[in-house]
Amino acid sequence: MNLLNDRRFVMVSSTASVVDPDGPTTFDYSEADGVVWGSYHGDTVTHGRFVGTRSGEVLTITYVHALKAGGTAGGQSTSRIETGEDGLLRLVEEFQFDGDDVLHTSICAEVLPA
Repeated sequence: MNLLNDRRFVMVSSTASVVDPDGPTTFDYSEADGVVWGSYHGDTVTHGRFVGTRSGEVLTITYVHALKAGGTAGGQSTSRIETGEDGLLRLVEEFQFDGDDVLHTSICAEVLPA
């Protein structure tokens, strides 16, 4: 099992919005004892936080973020952790905003530290 602690991911696709290739949302993960948490920013988000749990290769999290357009958004997601041929991780996520019945899908790819 690959721990997510100190790993960074960028969103590469989402059914909820068009991803800005020059400023995608960036996610920083921490993990310990089956708990995952972290922060994110970029694209349409000024500041976001998430917390949840991990069971095997599945993450279940709750998130909330401030939007660049004003206001906040929050919801829940379930992500499947995959390992690419290059050894880097991908998160395939199904998520739903609070108060919305639509289930969205996004893919985030691990990026190595600069």
